[in-house]
Amino acid sequence: MSSISNYNFPDELGHFGKYGGRFIPETLYAPLKELENFYRKIKDTPEFLSELEYYHKEFTGRPTPLTFAENLTKHYGKAGIYFKREDLCHTGAHKINNAIGQMLIAMKMGKKRIIAETGAGQHGTAVATVCAKFGLHCTVYMGEKDIQRQAPNVARMKLLGASVVSVTSGSKTLKDATNEAIRDWVTHADDTHYIIGSAVGPHPYPMMVRDFQSVIGTETKEQLQQMTGKLPDYILACVGGGSNAIGIFYPFIKDESVRMIGVEAAGEGTETKKHAATIGKGSDGIFHGMRTYLIQDDKGQVVEPHSVSAGLDYPGVGPEHSYLYDIKRVQYVSVTDKEALASVKTISRTEGIIPALETAHALAYLEKFMAETKTGEIVVVNMSGRGDKDLSTIMNQLHIE
Repeated sequence: MSSISNYNFPDELGHFGKYGGRFIPETLYAPLKELENFYRKIKDTPEFLSELEYYHKEFTGRPTPLTFAENLTKHYGKAGIYFKREDLCHTGAHKINNAIGQMLIAMKMGKKRIIAETGAGQHGTAVATVCAKFGLHCTVYMGEKDIQRQAPNVARMKLLGASVVSVTSGSKTLKDATNEAIRDWVTHADDTHYIIGSAVGPHPYPMMVRDFQSVIGTETKEQLQQMTGKLPDYILACVGGGSNAIGIFYPFIKDESVRMIGVEAAGEGTETKKHAATIGKGSDGIFHGMRTYLIQDDKGQVVEPHSVSAGLDYPGVGPEHSYLYDIKRVQYVSVTDKEALASVKTISRTEGIIPALETAHALAYLEKFMAETKTGEIVVVNMSGRGDKDLSTIMNQLHIE
């Protein structure tokens, strides 16, 4: 392992080791540099932090609880299991943490229009929500396939006043929605801010999204210390682009006693071509303005990902995750669609919580992992979102009438 005690990434060029950076059309260089400079200037000022804290408390509902999962702990009979309840955030997922932060920056920069991309619809809903709250026009790009499987969130976005643009190119999922959002931004950068929803894209987005989501890990550390006087032994989180995972991991990176595990989507199995195991089966490449791990063929063409979860159906991963994998600070594993769906039923019936399909991937890994733990140890799982939006898919896949 490299010198974790000196961990201080990204560098001034936006690199996490060899990952990250800024691979963009020339027309986006100036707006990205403007965004980076503005963000670095205000991000640690007392005024900005106070404003952000106000909206977290009064609008988002933070701090979210850290809940002891008593029944699930008894079910496995090993380490104690705790849930960090991001599913209890306003709009139902961690995405609102980043949406509020970026919205405050956009307004201070004088932007009048907001665009976003979304897969599962949780980020799109969060952006539509903050646009309604602060009175800015909102356009959300979403793949046609995701619009069909995430209908409740599409309805929420429209009710909140957002324009939802159906993307019919490519796989009609998050990758293609992101492409369209970037095209929009290239031609409207003067008056438009693009709120990227995960810790991906060109610098400074991976850093900025991580910073706004790190409230998850900061709260977890404080709450667990108060409840048990200890740090967790293990932290589990699902990984698509990786915003909820980096949010809970980041404040613990220098705590080397804490083992951190990111759970990717194995889809129909990593031995097939239908998965989204970006780190597990991917390789180094350039995608959506960043250098990172992505799933690609031997000619460097991006391979269409697959996951039953729209939020994990993305062929790349945040560049900081790529670096943390290379230096072996975070372990990345994967579970299949079938395993994730089984965990939805288990968690719903043991803890009375219906998790999002994204979150269900992290929960499914408990089935493989808990036997390694010991009584007295502590496992924290980041409950990134609630499962209302996935009910149709869950009911169909589990053949529940």
